[in-house]
Amino acid sequence: MITITFPDGKTKKYKKGITGMEIARDISPRLAAEVLAMKIDGEVTDIRMSLTEDVSVRFLKWEDEEGKQVFWHSSSHLMAAALENLFPGIKFGIGPAVENGFYYDIDLGDRQLTEADLQVVEKEMFRMARTGQSFERKEISKKEALEIYKEKEDPYKRELINDLEDGTITFYTNGSFTDLCKGPHIPDTTGIKAIKLTSIAGAYWRGDENRQMLTRVYGITFPKKSLLDEYLKMLEEAKKRDHRRLGRELELFAFSQKVGQGLPLWLPRGAALRERLENFLKKVQKEHGYEQVITPHIGQKELYVTSGHYAKYGQDSFKPIKTPHEGEEFLLKPMNCPHHCEIYRSKPRSYKDMPVRLAEFGTVYRYEQSGELHGLTRVRGFTQDDAHIFCRPDQLKEEFCKVIDIVLYIFKTLSFDDYTIQISLRDKEDKSKYIGTDENWEKAEKAILEAVEERQLETQVVYGEAAFYGPKLDFMVRDALGRKWQLGTIQVDYNLPERFELEYVGADDKKHRPVMIHRAPFGSMERFIAVLLEHTAGKFPLWLAPEQVVVLPLSEKFNDFAKKVCDFLNNSDIRASIDQRNETVGKRIRENELKRIPYLLVVGEKEETAGTVSVRRQGEGDQGVMMLEEFVTLLRKEIKELTN
Repeated sequence: MITITFPDGKTKKYKKGITGMEIARDISPRLAAEVLAMKIDGEVTDIRMSLTEDVSVRFLKWEDEEGKQVFWHSSSHLMAAALENLFPGIKFGIGPAVENGFYYDIDLGDRQLTEADLQVVEKEMFRMARTGQSFERKEISKKEALEIYKEKEDPYKRELINDLEDGTITFYTNGSFTDLCKGPHIPDTTGIKAIKLTSIAGAYWRGDENRQMLTRVYGITFPKKSLLDEYLKMLEEAKKRDHRRLGRELELFAFSQKVGQGLPLWLPRGAALRERLENFLKKVQKEHGYEQVITPHIGQKELYVTSGHYAKYGQDSFKPIKTPHEGEEFLLKPMNCPHHCEIYRSKPRSYKDMPVRLAEFGTVYRYEQSGELHGLTRVRGFTQDDAHIFCRPDQLKEEFCKVIDIVLYIFKTLSFDDYTIQISLRDKEDKSKYIGTDENWEKAEKAILEAVEERQLETQVVYGEAAFYGPKLDFMVRDALGRKWQLGTIQVDYNLPERFELEYVGADDKKHRPVMIHRAPFGSMERFIAVLLEHTAGKFPLWLAPEQVVVLPLSEKFNDFAKKVCDFLNNSDIRASIDQRNETVGKRIRENELKRIPYLLVVGEKEETAGTVSVRRQGEGDQGVMMLEEFVTLLRKEIKELTN
């Protein structure tokens, strides 16, 4: 007999060799009908796996994120099976689950997949799903696996197999389709009730632009048609909220082929928006003892060799800039932290000076592949709201906690109320991609764990997601459409201070090494504004809106009074303008509401005589008539409530 421990702490004995599905049936037939996979001692596995020792078990259903991932991974295999039926000889790359659905990279040779083909593939997937194909797992030797894909003339799978160790290779079969796969999978295809193949894109094999361009087919599936209907409705809303579209409509930013891909041009309204966000954070930082610095857009290659960024990001950086001086090379700045290390080193430091908090809105450059560029969320030049705190080890936890407070304050002020917090640690097995000693990593990880415990934060721990120089705390925000974005990040770093030989003189008159905290509450200005645009649908909070008020005179007779109103507002630190175009007031109201102007003030004879304004609020319509001073007081109160 073996003992199974459930999430509520209860235990039950079962016969050795029992499967997860049999345990689920023992608990309830309904659970057995809904379960997709299980977690054994924290590892997601097939529900039909036999259990041979004492373990903790948690059953995963559709409501669990990990359950969805298994469901969608299995759906990618179903799609691949349908594609192979329809297009014999097709070659396959990889087919993982993603945040919303799945994709598979395929090679159809000379054939081009069309949108019309997707409907045919969907029908074939439905047909196959109804047959109830089970997902059968089989362990296979490396030699046999290579022979199978040699016979199928599939170079992509052979390359993947060559990277694997013998004894770790498994295949999964559903119907007549067999695929190289680690798993896990759902028991069978009968639970896949709704299918939508959403798009076709190009993708270089293994992300290398020098290799074969494959066709990437995206899709999503659900256990109920109503869930698909809700998702498609959400997609339509997402199109309306697309930050690229809103950026054009609101005249915030533009792109130019002559300037270059992935290099946004900020228009006056967008530049003003950025400036307000920067000023907002600068004010918060000043209150927390940060000092602003400015560093160059380039640095000598040796700077980034010292920091380790060249070894890590050299392939993703722009090629070095060579000068007439032999051997002299510069890089467009890929990171701000090496520059800040050199600022710290610019003069002797004492323990009494600590902590040193350096902040900069620093623009950095990365060579993102053209196929991965996307509006403001993936660009080649972006500005980080970067800061680096150099502190004594005994100050580390307190400083880390203060940064958490700043991030949470920003989220609250901008109404990002739905977020999760992830502790990103080193890969337990493969430590080759990180720099620094085990001792330093253990100290850094301990500091983060203690800080989140002190702030009583709910977090999840993910291994393998740490920065190459240290562990970090990542903040994942869900927007108004339920999509997840990584925004703020805080990182603990014992390694760069060592690489740059940073020091301070302690109370014992000896030299000591500071600890470094990297933090960026916004992440990058570009990405943050893109997410904020889509989250708010362009209806920025009043304090942040490019224009807070537009004054609309009923006719040209009232233009002078409209100007007086506008001047009074601007002199009261309210951003206002006049729309005195020769159009009906109704048309001007509609067009300014489309521009997401928070308040419209209509003025005519009655208003001029009484010194009042007729107030309309975005999305709420007519708010009645107010004295101008009363209106200013109302706006100031709203701004204070939003930013306090």
